[in-house]
Amino acid sequence: MIVSRQTRRPALIVAVIALSAILAGCAAEVPTAPTDDTTPTPAARIALPPAGAVPDYQLGAAYDPPAGVQVVARDRTAEPAPDVYSICYVNGFQTQPGELGDWPEEAVLTDPDGDVVFDPDWPDEALLDTSSAAKRARIADVVTPWIRGCADVGFDAVEFDNLDTYERSGGALTLDHNLALATLLVDAAHGVGLAAGQKNAAEDAAVLHATAGFDFAVAEECAVYDECALYTEVYGDHVIAVEYSDTSLDFAAACADPAAPASLVLRDRDLVGPDDDAYVFALCGDAMPRAQ
Repeated sequence: MIVSRQTRRPALIVAVIALSAILAGCAAEVPTAPTDDTTPTPAARIALPPAGAVPDYQLGAAYDPPAGVQVVARDRTAEPAPDVYSICYVNGFQTQPGELGDWPEEAVLTDPDGDVVFDPDWPDEALLDTSSAAKRARIADVVTPWIRGCADVGFDAVEFDNLDTYERSGGALTLDHNLALATLLVDAAHGVGLAAGQKNAAEDAAVLHATAGFDFAVAEECAVYDECALYTEVYGDHVIAVEYSDTSLDFAAACADPAAPASLVLRDRDLVGPDDDAYVFALCGDAMPRAQ
């Protein structure tokens, strides 16, 4: 089961906002250079999530979206939700639980003793080794077919998770290493007509957009961590924001905050379906969390 991954430190609110303001104002479609023939390139057909659309986040369970929902994110192993803008979740920088053995050894990060480096907050997920072009190519060899699979079944976009693994690598990885892999993955997404979403990593939003080419963002708990502006200054209204019901967040206050993304939803931490007693789904303006 895929559940919420947000267990980060508060963002460092620094001069990134000044830089990111320059990069704001994404267009509704990704621009492409003209070609010599009249056949549209895949990138010319890329559409971003509708600005300010009502979102649902369904990584834990796929179910019929509540009435009015316009954007739904699901795991790459699920089918896209019909008749909405659909985002495909891909863990591009760590292994999924139980899948370590499926990865080539050279693609997995090890410490000086040769032991696999695991995410301290997700100890069943190993960090992927982005430290060289050859290793990044091996990772891309595994992830690119997943991206093509998302396109083949009808998703509109893909979100790439764990862009910030360099912060948990004990110095073995750097932002530049992860930027280089992110660029490969974004190019692969654009090559099959998918928009590419940045998942979390708020403090790196400006450089991820400008360098790797991300088109929009999926932000977990940006209100809790007071970092929503880091996304919206870069991506404008193309930010899908998810808050969780097990925190002390005042959701109504978060909705009223001028910095809040226009697309904002409150979900339960495990992202279960409506047949589960733990299910929470609420939108701004709702009196209380509601089930479908």
